[in-house]
Amino acid sequence: MTRPVSALHRKPSFHLLLSVSVLITATSSVWADELAVARYSTVRAVPTIAQQDPLAASVRTTRPPSVVRVGEAIAALLAASGYRLADSQAAGPDRETLLALPLPESHRDLGPMPLRLALTTLAGPAFVLVEDPVHRLVSFERCTSAPGGR
Repeated sequence: MTRPVSALHRKPSFHLLLSVSVLITATSSVWADELAVARYSTVRAVPTIAQQDPLAASVRTTRPPSVVRVGEAIAALLAASGYRLADSQAAGPDRETLLALPLPESHRDLGPMPLRLALTTLAGPAFVLVEDPVHRLVSFERCTSAPGGR
């Protein structure tokens, strides 16, 4: 079956052009967050969870025998995170008690786990982690529901 020449050379309709332009726009927005890293490979150009929330970064740590206090282990964990321990004046006396406790042998090797969980593991169930993401500070407060709590 042959088509008339006029049907082959017809201009595309407005609706067809609109549909194609919408498809191209939608497709380009899907690919906008991807970067080509090789000829056939792309990666998403978005921050990882750990980059958005440094306390969510996965850590694996082994504390040397020279680390003998919980406070030393916490300081070592925070060293590469961008967070630091809040001043002692901003925390209650219970926190200083926690930091001075001997590091349990079972806490020498931690991870892999999120940094937030590693910190709460070191503190134990009697303390809750307090975060200040604006100033990138952490501290610990005594749980009122913990045994021996207030």
